Amino acid sequence: MCGIVGYIGSQQAAPLLLEGLSRLEHRGYDSAGLAVLGTGLKVVKKAGRVRDLGNDLPKRFTGKVGIGHTRWATHGPANDVNAHPHVDAKGDVAVVHNGIIDNAAHLRQQLTDDGVDLASDTDTEVLAHLIARSTAATLEERVAEALSHIEGTYGIAVLHADFPDRIVVARNGSPLIIGVGDKEMHVASDLGALVRYTTTVLHLDDGEMATLTATGFT
Repeated sequence: MCGIVGYIGSQQAAPLLLEGLSRLEHRGYDSAGLAVLGTGLKVVKKAGRVRDLGNDLPKRFTGKVGIGHTRWATHGPANDVNAHPHVDAKGDVAVVHNGIIDNAAHLRQQLTDDGVDLASDTDTEVLAHLIARSTAATLEERVAEALSHIEGTYGIAVLHADFPDRIVVARNGSPLIIGVGDKEMHVASDLGALVRYTTTVLHLDDGEMATLTATGFT
């Protein structure tokens, strides 16, 4: 079972994300990764355990907005490249995803035909490229446009370097829970990752999308 965590607020995101992922280890996984927004978008991901990921983080892996993931391999083997988060070609968009994109092969072929170089074997990577290719005005609209091409199940969290004040999350068939903190917001796929930080939670329903900022959510 895969796990998702996300944070936006006044604290450094990476330590909180690592702790959240460690609370999801009971779900089983074979790789883990983090993406943070500080001075640009930074991503570190690795096959193996959460503690191995923590040991490999650069000293200046800083940012107060971030997402993390533990993956159980479905599309492609358990390796560093197939681990989440997945990014677009320019490294502006990062996506973590639970679920299965049923039409991923078709979308991968479309992207390849359009000249996109796919780095991984995963279904999730197509989302990062679809979001990056959208010209909509807001990140919410770009995510919605990308999801309109998706058939299957998903719980996703998205970062974009051009929208550093927010995390956009969406659900269809794969749980996501928003946690309300003190001038900070959390998201996770399992309540266990949130219990230390909040007593107020919201469960997204299928078909819902939410925007998280440091001061709240919509």
